[in-house]
Amino acid sequence: MTRKFFGTDGIRGRTNEAPMTAEMAQRVGQAAGAHFLRGDHRHRVVIGKDTRLSGYMMESAMISGFTSVGMDVVMVGPVPTPAVAMLARSMRADLGVMISASHNPYIDNGIKLFGPDGYKLSDEDELEIEALIERGPKLVPPAEIGRARKIEDARGRYIHFAKSTFPEEHSLDGMKIVVDCANGAAYQVAPSALWELGAEVVSIGVSPNGLNINEGCGSTAPQALQQRVVEEGADIGIALDGDADRLIVVDEKGKVVDGDQLMALIALSWARRGLLRGGAVVATVMSNLGLERHLEANGVGLVRAKVGDRYVLEEMRRGGYNVGGEQSGHIILTDHATTGDGLVAALQVLAELVETGKPASELLHQFDPLPQLLKNVRFGGGQPLENIGVKDAIADAEAQLAGKGRLVIRKSGTEPLIRVMAEGEDPALVEQMVDQICEAVKAA
Repeated sequence: MTRKFFGTDGIRGRTNEAPMTAEMAQRVGQAAGAHFLRGDHRHRVVIGKDTRLSGYMMESAMISGFTSVGMDVVMVGPVPTPAVAMLARSMRADLGVMISASHNPYIDNGIKLFGPDGYKLSDEDELEIEALIERGPKLVPPAEIGRARKIEDARGRYIHFAKSTFPEEHSLDGMKIVVDCANGAAYQVAPSALWELGAEVVSIGVSPNGLNINEGCGSTAPQALQQRVVEEGADIGIALDGDADRLIVVDEKGKVVDGDQLMALIALSWARRGLLRGGAVVATVMSNLGLERHLEANGVGLVRAKVGDRYVLEEMRRGGYNVGGEQSGHIILTDHATTGDGLVAALQVLAELVETGKPASELLHQFDPLPQLLKNVRFGGGQPLENIGVKDAIADAEAQLAGKGRLVIRKSGTEPLIRVMAEGEDPALVEQMVDQICEAVKAA
């Protein structure tokens, strides 16, 4: 059954346009609250948000929705997405909510839901919530309306948790780190955690005004971080996205390091120490073939999942793996967290820098990626991938790349885009195949 409101990462869209309106936020609160009213205990939801201007509106609407069906609300303010997952578990809540559109600009917002175990909801849960959204849940009598309160130490709790994932025998003394928080949810917690571990911290993207989240900064725009790392003579740069569940790193020479390289580093480090479970890493179909070859050469497998960190996590839980993620920087380490956590992943990278004493440019270059090209084609409606011309272009490309590369064409789960990716040993052929398919999609 197709979901109507939920995409690959919750509900997301342009604020004040369907489905991302205050009315919808209230209905989601009512539906999700009613869905998780199980048992006779006092029910509780933890709500966090990033720094978007619309976060206040969405938060207020969701509070009214949850309380109207009898659920108490705990507001934790601007915190990273993984902090909401962690706090929902530690506070024995029935549900966790993060109001964020992740790496999207401020004009967008979104709603991510976590169950009492701290994991994102299953497709089945989301379908049941969608049904409740459409038919409307039962509201409680006045005496049973929920209460709302704010806790002030949520950020401190998360900082303490993040630091606990860094090896006790190490510190960051003597290390200079530039951290870019994307003017988003980690603007306070990430610099504080690094400083408390002993680092000299240079912070950028830490002046949110409601409109500048992800604007020319963060993991999707690392140019400012690259420049600052070189100017400061820093050992490494760390870039998070708006809700801090994504990590991109910059080495001391200003070169960007993506999630594939970081997964290779963490997985092989854990394998050497006997910590890697399942003998493999879970990545998506978008991860570079070079990662797969490098891991296999070192005795570690690669399991591929559909695009989306939720699908990576599902595969990790199914196979008992503890390292997984996406090339874009969502890195999931289930020994520590139930969702992607940019700061926790960064601390694993920093621990390896301290342990080896190697410069970041040497340590983080784990393998030579194969030439890979990704292009997006926006479409206005319909099913362009069902068009015969598009199917023929894809079949032709697959035939030409057979044995020499990979082709991945998919519809985005969050935007009206067709994503066309090819990789192979011949960069000219890769570009030709991508352009050929993109033109077919445009024509369709």
